Amino acid sequence: MQIKKVAIQGIRASFHEEAAFKFFGENIQTIECNSFKQTCEELRLKNADYVVMAIENSIAGSLLPNYSLLREYNFPIVGEVYLPIQLHLLALPGVKFADIKYVQSHPIAIRQCIDFFDEFPHLQIIESNDTAACAKKIREENLTDTVAIANLLAAKLYDLEIMERRIESNKKNYTRFLVLTNKSVDSSLINKASLCFQVGNAVGSLSKVLTIFAENNINLTKIQSMPVLGKRNEYNFYVDIEWKQQSDYDTSIRKALKYTVNFTIMGEYEKNDTV
Repeated sequence: MQIKKVAIQGIRASFHEEAAFKFFGENIQTIECNSFKQTCEELRLKNADYVVMAIENSIAGSLLPNYSLLREYNFPIVGEVYLPIQLHLLALPGVKFADIKYVQSHPIAIRQCIDFFDEFPHLQIIESNDTAACAKKIREENLTDTVAIANLLAAKLYDLEIMERRIESNKKNYTRFLVLTNKSVDSSLINKASLCFQVGNAVGSLSKVLTIFAENNINLTKIQSMPVLGKRNEYNFYVDIEWKQQSDYDTSIRKALKYTVNFTIMGEYEKNDTV
């Protein structure tokens, strides 16, 4: 059986790799990328079979640039995964808290632990582009005065000690990731879809579309608007919907097409919202 190649933003032991492991299992090859755009390029060039891409965080909100990438590359969404974000303070084995001068991590991870660091104002916070990269740097450079904020995967991979567990302020923090591919996949178990469309400027245009979903027992789980580039007062609406009866979904799509333009089904897949 051929091992799946999955492009992720960040390096090994990042939250993106953790999400990939949760979705595919650990018998995969992850392709490290410096940006979300690069992950899409790896898929376009067929260097990867899949992309795992963060799309929203329960605290930080939607990653709007990634919606633009979804439209630009138009790869089908074939799955989703919700990952609880648990942040730990990692250091070289044997390092004492009194020895610590610097804390390194991604700026979002740092903000999510601000309550913890308010108690230690003497620590110098240093922002970096990746949580796992900070852990890797501590190991490679043998930094005895620095700790990283990262996950358990990074602690294991880079042989670091967990100095403090679960230092995030909100213990119910999670990130939703989408799984993209350019391959044909089994779509027999679908009960969720991601859509994108525009509506006219007439009064109630969007309301008509949302009413169609409601009248056909379709559950709207997310709606996100973004301006259409270069067009004043025109918006793309990104919508996630769920259903129990396939016929309800089919009917709602057929009716919604009458009130929308540039209607795109970005993906049909199985709901997977277990955190």
